[in-house]
Amino acid sequence: MSGTGGEAIYVDPTFASFYDLENGDAAEGGRPDFDFCRQMAANAASVLDLGCGTGELAASIAAGRRVVGVDPAAAMLEVARGRPNGGQVTWVNCGAAELDLGERFDLIVMTGHAFQTLLTDQDVLDVLSAIRRHLAPEGRFIFDSRNPAVDEWKEWTREKSERTVLHPQFGVCAAWNDVAYDAQTGIVTYETAYQAEGRPVLSSFARIRFIDRDHLDRLIAASGLVVERLLGDWQGTPYEARSKEIIPVGRLR
Repeated sequence: MSGTGGEAIYVDPTFASFYDLENGDAAEGGRPDFDFCRQMAANAASVLDLGCGTGELAASIAAGRRVVGVDPAAAMLEVARGRPNGGQVTWVNCGAAELDLGERFDLIVMTGHAFQTLLTDQDVLDVLSAIRRHLAPEGRFIFDSRNPAVDEWKEWTREKSERTVLHPQFGVCAAWNDVAYDAQTGIVTYETAYQAEGRPVLSSFARIRFIDRDHLDRLIAASGLVVERLLGDWQGTPYEARSKEIIPVGRLR
């Protein structure tokens, strides 16, 4: 997940070096969101990846099409530029809301729950407006947000999240998360921490927002976009009230 760019978890180069170990294609469980978006990109001549993070998805689909990856975190983009095919992607260090490239794309994606780093309705509307002004007339957009009805954040306590991560430089590292939830705003503040043997703890806090389906529907409708399909997972299952994910696939109105 690529966030607003201000938290160390996104902007610190050392944190960035851990990101793909836990969140990339090769991580446990893989990246079904990347697989789904790669299938969607197969017939797209141009793709805009908002909140592209370390650029794994964007670089993997760059051959034979125009791909732009956008992220506010320079440390993440530094990793992206060094990827195989990274030189074929146009990388833009910018927040999605401020983006104005003056071009339109066949497919716009926002994966890794980057959408949840938008902490207010206005933040959401600003990014949806950016999607609208960059989406081709026959283009499609897709993004994901965790379903608040599932309370996934309850699994992010230290006791439930303790694990080890093998880092190429630091070796075996202890890792954990911790979490606090604000029921009034739907904002979760979570800690991500790593500790290599004999080294201080590397720790950072970040915030994400959980939006329910009805609220999200209203924001999308207000933005001038239309949802054609609402998925509940990255295997393409239709959304239900207890689906883990809320994944709108849509177009311009």
